[in-house]
Amino acid sequence: MVLKAFFPTCCASADSGLLVGRWVPEQSSAVVLAVVHFPFIPVQVKELLAQVQQASRVGVAVLGTWCHRRQELEESLGPFLEGLGALFSHEPWLQLCRERGSKSWSCKATRRQGPAPLAPACEDQVMLIFYDQRKVLLSQLHPPAALPERQAGDATASAGGLAAVFDTVARSEVLFQSDRFDEGPVRLTHWQSEGMEASILVELAKRAAGPVCLLLACLLSLVSTASACRVFRLWPLSFIWSKLSTCEQLRHRLDQLALVVSTHRAEGPAQLMRKANTLVSMLLDMALGLLLLSWLHRKDRFAQLAEALVPVADRVAEELQHLLQWLMGAPAGLKMNRALDQVLGRFFLYHIHLWISYIHLMSPFIEHILWHLGLSACLGLTVALSILSDIISLLTFHIYCFYVYGARLYCLKIHGLSSLWRLFRGKKWNVLRQRVDSCSYDLDQLFIGTLLFTILIFLLPTTALYYLVFTLLRLLVVTVQGLVHLLVDLINSLPLYSLGLRLCRPYRLAAGVKFRVLEHEAGRPLRLLMQINPLPFSHVVRTYRLPSCGCHPKHSWGSLCRKLFFGELIYPWRQRGDKQD
Repeated sequence: MVLKAFFPTCCASADSGLLVGRWVPEQSSAVVLAVVHFPFIPVQVKELLAQVQQASRVGVAVLGTWCHRRQELEESLGPFLEGLGALFSHEPWLQLCRERGSKSWSCKATRRQGPAPLAPACEDQVMLIFYDQRKVLLSQLHPPAALPERQAGDATASAGGLAAVFDTVARSEVLFQSDRFDEGPVRLTHWQSEGMEASILVELAKRAAGPVCLLLACLLSLVSTASACRVFRLWPLSFIWSKLSTCEQLRHRLDQLALVVSTHRAEGPAQLMRKANTLVSMLLDMALGLLLLSWLHRKDRFAQLAEALVPVADRVAEELQHLLQWLMGAPAGLKMNRALDQVLGRFFLYHIHLWISYIHLMSPFIEHILWHLGLSACLGLTVALSILSDIISLLTFHIYCFYVYGARLYCLKIHGLSSLWRLFRGKKWNVLRQRVDSCSYDLDQLFIGTLLFTILIFLLPTTALYYLVFTLLRLLVVTVQGLVHLLVDLINSLPLYSLGLRLCRPYRLAAGVKFRVLEHEAGRPLRLLMQINPLPFSHVVRTYRLPSCGCHPKHSWGSLCRKLFFGELIYPWRQRGDKQD
């Protein structure tokens, strides 16, 4: 039988003593956590292990002895260490020894063949595996489901053993809180034996985090209470809040802030990582917003934007007028219905005239409006981008109106033509059963249906051309807004803290381990070095991606084309509160 002994590299130069760790019978593995040095009292060692078991709920025990022969006088410790098996009974009993002045190791694992105390002992083969205790303690082993497909099959077989090793080291953190400067009765060697890792800034941040989070939680509760007022739920305000991207982004940031400042302790590593990613995302968002605000205030760029906004709006309106005049003539040599063409053209030209008047009426106040809206960039770059999306919606509202008018008129004619086509075939649409049934029509109904069908079929090209032009303009505006929303979604959902850990400390996010052979000679135990394989960047993003307010296309390309063909209103990028046609 081959036993696997996981030995920390920090204990390779420790003095002789006892091996303390956990035995995993399912994997036939022994995870060594620390070395207890001489002198010690067995009762005190057992009390220490009982305290560690009660605090960590890990079956920590004395697994065997460790002999490091640095001097000739220590060679006499061999028989003494072998006799310690009677005081600390454990099956199997490990005996690890490092020879003086050489790199050779000897490993033995003995167990009794019978229950009697004088029963003969048998030896098992031992595979010695070295591991970095600090990295294993701080790392988080991801399940095979989160690993690449080519590694998931290989990792499934050994996932249980590796998970046991990582879990044992992570839950035994209480054992690592004592160092050689403590005046306790038991001296240990582990990864923090030379002193516990600490930082004054981290400790001060921990002390100040509690009151700050409590204060922010109180402020958030006040804001939530104010936003839940019935005044804001009235129809005009509730309708406006549901359509503005800025309100959706502010609501999303308030939810994230409530998660970060929550006084409840994180239940696991996943929730802790989510809080850290959310905090870093918010800080980066605010930093980018402050940079944008400083850039806008420098050289009075608000005035420059205000001066350029009105001419741009006039130029767009002028191009739309030229486009409508082109449609009112003979566009691309097509012969349109002149009466309907003139009515539609003058109707849309009147809307453009109203829009130009509205822009010039607002032109004296545009600079002040932009200045006050620019101050919202201190809340984050995503809020500024959401405001930009709303400004685009307001500046292109006339294009949206043209699209709605053309789509409704086109949709009405398509449905009329389809209904009259069923009349010619002796069919009708059964509203109650939602199906097409047979029906007999008299001569007058067929005559009137023929006249209406002829009128609609000859008016359809003119309506379809206006609908096509304004739909293309609407899709252009929606595409620009979609790019802005995708950028906001990227900032909201990108796990920056996890990516920073993967870049600076890749061992913190472990996808698995790999083993490097240190010694493989006949008559000596096989010695391996366990190294951590970091999680790939793509899987880090996929695993720790943050939820966002959402601006994802709801329709597939097939349904989108179908809606465009039948003239149904489309909203390819929907907010959390779905808009209805």
